[in-house]
Amino acid sequence: MDLPPHGIRLVGFDADDTLWRSQDYFDAAQREFERIVGHYVDLHDARAQEHLYAVEKRNIAVFGYGVKGMVLSMIEAAVEITAQRISAADLHRIVGLGKELLRHPVELLPGIAEAVAAIAGEHEVVLITKGDLFHQEAKVAQCGFAPLFRRIEIVSEKDVATYARLLQEFGLPAGQFVMIGNSLRSDIAPVLALGGWGIHVPYHSTWAHENEAEVAADAPRLRQVAQAADLPEAVRELVALSRR
Repeated sequence: MDLPPHGIRLVGFDADDTLWRSQDYFDAAQREFERIVGHYVDLHDARAQEHLYAVEKRNIAVFGYGVKGMVLSMIEAAVEITAQRISAADLHRIVGLGKELLRHPVELLPGIAEAVAAIAGEHEVVLITKGDLFHQEAKVAQCGFAPLFRRIEIVSEKDVATYARLLQEFGLPAGQFVMIGNSLRSDIAPVLALGGWGIHVPYHSTWAHENEAEVAADAPRLRQVAQAADLPEAVRELVALSRR
C-alpha cells in the first residue's frame, strides 16, 4: 500500500490480553497454586502471593517471560514457602498447571479481529509480543489473522532498547510508529520514551510486573480506549495529529 511521507506509517499490536485472553488463565493457575501450598501453610501468614511474585521477578532474567518461567518459579516458591515440606505429588500438580496453560486454545477478545482487519486496511501492521517462543508461535498460528501482519516479532523483553532496535530494522523513526497494547510498562512507556505514539487498551486483570510504569494519563501522544471497537478511530485520531 502507498504510505504517507510523514506522520504515522506503522501500527504495532501487542498480543496477550490485547488480541486474546491470557492473564485470566495465569490468575486461575495462581489460585490453584495457592490452594496447593495452602495445605502446608497459612497463606496469609506465609504471604504466598508476595513470595511468588518476588521469585517470579528475580527469575525473569534467567527464565524470561511465559508459562514455563512461571511454573519453574512456582516450584521454587512452593519449596521455599513450605520449608521443603511440599510433596513430589504436589510439585507434579504444579507442573500440570503449566501444561494446561500451554494447551489452552486461543480465545480472541471481543471485536479485536474486526479492529485489526480495519486498521490493516489503512496501515501496515506488525505484531510485537514477548514470552515463550513456542507458546507465542502457537497462539499466533491459531488466532486466524496472522497474515495481516507485515512482521511478527517475538522478543525476550519489550523495553526502549528493543523498540529502538525494531524501529531501526523497520527503517522507521519513532514518530511514525504507534503501539497498541494493554501494558503501560511493555507496550506504551518505552514507545512514548522514544518519541512514538501509544494506544492503551486496559485489561481487567494485569500482572503486577506490567503495572510498574508511570505514564501520565494526559500524555499528548497517548490515547486510551475501553474496547477493541474503538481502536480504528483512535488510530485515525493519532494519525491526524502526527501529520500536523
